[in-house]
Amino acid sequence: MAEAEGKQGATARMRDVAQQAGVSTMTVSRALSDPEKVSPEIRRRVEAAVAAIGYVPNRLAGSLSSQNSRVIGLIVPSLENSLFAPTIQGVSEVLRRQGYQLMVADCGYREEDEAALITAFLAQRVAGLMLHNTRHADSARQMLARAGVPVVETGEMAPDPIDMVVSYSNEDAARAMTLHLHRLGYRRIALVTLPAANNDRSRARQAGFRAALTELGLAEDPRLMLEMPPGLPSGAEAVVRLVEGAQADAIFFAGDVLAIGAHFECQRRGWPVPGRVALAAFDNFEILGQMVPPVTTLRLPRAEIGRRAAQILLDRIQGRSDETVRIDLRFEIIQRASS
Repeated sequence: MAEAEGKQGATARMRDVAQQAGVSTMTVSRALSDPEKVSPEIRRRVEAAVAAIGYVPNRLAGSLSSQNSRVIGLIVPSLENSLFAPTIQGVSEVLRRQGYQLMVADCGYREEDEAALITAFLAQRVAGLMLHNTRHADSARQMLARAGVPVVETGEMAPDPIDMVVSYSNEDAARAMTLHLHRLGYRRIALVTLPAANNDRSRARQAGFRAALTELGLAEDPRLMLEMPPGLPSGAEAVVRLVEGAQADAIFFAGDVLAIGAHFECQRRGWPVPGRVALAAFDNFEILGQMVPPVTTLRLPRAEIGRRAAQILLDRIQGRSDETVRIDLRFEIIQRASS
């Protein structure tokens, strides 16, 4: 025991863990690489030994010998946007239970940066990849096709997926909210999105808004469609431009921070909501339900997207399924007093 305790951190070896735990090195290897194959008691003993001597498994060496790893790579557009947190948490919960680890990176809404990250993850021999974006550089698609690594896209029900998809339709959601506002009696309905040039979700939401106008027989008015950078000031600016300039009677913000900024600006100006203008948002930020009045919005299954995406990826990796899966988890309109 004393000899094992003398081995610490990088100098500790698997045989030291085995000696500390009173098991074979093969059992330690199995407990670390495939914990479901050992008993809970053995797993606890191995985990306690690892913690006691500070053993760090050489995951890279294992991946080189087996040509894969127990690491999943996840690429999101931004780490600043808290909307991605529930999905990341859902992914992590599923992977952790099955002995896999998650590596997260952001591509800043740039296809070329996403391609570079895909290259880096593939070089680490990740077992699978999860991509929030559904629009990718040709080089990225070619790399993934050659690598044969399972891929799940989560940001949109992509019409031309790389492999598997778990999401909801941004186009259907925007169309549904626009029709909902029209049913409530609003006729000068405006849409505000984030810039669409490098954002496939914004493009899909704009398409859904236009589809609703066509369905309703309403002419498209360019003054009622704005693209704004993220942030509270952008929402404030948008509501002023649309109410005073375009005479909007309802504004659908396809971005919750924008909607919050607009709500604050209405309060500052003394504009009653919905008396002067109705407000609706795209995602169910907790603060939206606590504002006065609370804001109409969409409930999106972001955590469930993460859980389901992680599970179908593991099903493919572990040989339980070889199907190309497409799962639409839909959405729900939450009607509140802002409209």
